[in-house]
Amino acid sequence: MAVASATLAEANAAAADAAREARAEVLQRDKTEDGSDSADEKVSRGTARASTSNDKWHKFVIDVWLTDLNATEFGVYKRSRNRAKSRQFSSDMDIYAEVIEDGKRTGLVGFRKDPWRNNTGMDRRLVFKLFTKSLGWRATMDLMIGRSLQLTMGARGLPVTAYSINTNDDDFIIYMERSAYKWPLLPEHFSFFLMRDGKPEYYRLKQALINIGGDYTLYDQYDNKIGYIDGKIMSLAGKWKCGVKAERADKKLLTTMKLFAGMIIFNRQTRWHVWRLWKDVLAGKIEPKLEHQESDLYKNPRRMR
Repeated sequence: MAVASATLAEANAAAADAAREARAEVLQRDKTEDGSDSADEKVSRGTARASTSNDKWHKFVIDVWLTDLNATEFGVYKRSRNRAKSRQFSSDMDIYAEVIEDGKRTGLVGFRKDPWRNNTGMDRRLVFKLFTKSLGWRATMDLMIGRSLQLTMGARGLPVTAYSINTNDDDFIIYMERSAYKWPLLPEHFSFFLMRDGKPEYYRLKQALINIGGDYTLYDQYDNKIGYIDGKIMSLAGKWKCGVKAERADKKLLTTMKLFAGMIIFNRQTRWHVWRLWKDVLAGKIEPKLEHQESDLYKNPRRMR
């Protein structure tokens, strides 16, 4: 009898919490329709001043949260509602950073916890996703284990990570790779290209020589500086102030830069993971195989269906 009473009390408490949350959402929606700022546009930890745009640069901030106790995910019912908003928000999705532009939250960055934290060997993959502030899917960035291992073998053990970026409104996949041309203690480089009007445009991200907070400079194919990523060393979790020249700051390039900045906090871990895979394959400790979702990314689009 006591157990049933406790269960009933717990159920009533959960129902009350859900009702309060639903009521708050309705009131907030009405407030937004009246012209007031929505709750998603409120900025945490005073980062608004840092992201103000001007005529020359489109600026944004990637601000990593210190804990998982955030308004986007916290609560028993919140996660199921997030999954309902977007099929791309899987049950293992962990929102860990926000995108701030002009002093307002405009996006969220998350990664899938299960493939990265729970899997081992070649099944261990890193998958990032960029969402709008209301959890509409915008882009996915996958660590390509097969391609990364291939490039690392060609570089004779230098970890070369490769990523694919799939956006919600583009017919082309964006491929970003760490350069194998690197001397010890010297800066790393990442490169990628974007398709515009049927023509490729090439870009390079160069790490700063003195790199404490995760600093990179973006160059175009003519070696002109057109963007930057400035890591803040005093941040407890991670914070990157970024900018792209206004005349070059289209949606494709900004999406790529946001995902790359969100990846920096994992950069060292992914390099070590790829290097260990290379060592284990050489030693015969693991048999190379690809997880089916990554395998699909390599399939021939012209194959017979």
